[in-house]
Amino acid sequence: MLTEPTMTTRHEDGWDVPLLVWRADRPLLAVSSAPLGGGIGVRDWVVNATVPMSYHRDDPAEHLAELAGQLGLDGPGVGLLTGVDVAEVIARTDTGVRVWATVGLGTPLQAAEPAPAEAGARVGTVNIVVQVPARLGDAALVNAVATVTEAKVQAIRELGLAATGTPTDAVTVLCPVDGAPAAYGGPRSTWGAPLARAVHAAVLAGGVGLVVPWSQRRTA
Repeated sequence: MLTEPTMTTRHEDGWDVPLLVWRADRPLLAVSSAPLGGGIGVRDWVVNATVPMSYHRDDPAEHLAELAGQLGLDGPGVGLLTGVDVAEVIARTDTGVRVWATVGLGTPLQAAEPAPAEAGARVGTVNIVVQVPARLGDAALVNAVATVTEAKVQAIRELGLAATGTPTDAVTVLCPVDGAPAAYGGPRSTWGAPLARAVHAAVLAGGVGLVVPWSQRRTA
């Protein structure tokens, strides 16, 4: 399964920028909306990298692949980017489900608002990494992503924001590749229920005080 994330830094654009690295002791099945390693497939590692406010690259997958190479990560993996300090990752566990969330709410919005506010004024990304200890079927993996999102929205609303998330939120759910696949991942299913509780708790804890962009904090 996944190790606890390790913290390291890279020097980029004049900053020592933090990133988190999870390694799997054996390949895991994943579903992800990440720039690198998105979709459904077998993955060996996860990276969640802070980027400064001055971030201007339009090739995030290539950038994350470069970072993975610098870290000596082999095989397929998942790469996430965020404007908040990944050192402030929040971890929660419920009934064997493990969740890690980096919570940036600098650009909250309603998913279906008719005229979204212009992006770019502040960075805000909620990245959520979930490990389920049992095999999920493909449909259950997709269902689990929906459950993560529902629990995230519940937490954001409880934080007092009329928002469903930010424009750049990402989700990664990982599980073993072996075993009888569970058919469901909804919030009342065997694994979806603890997943929802753990995600809700992590986002709620991470959103207290509304995390500001990492580089903005460094220049304050």
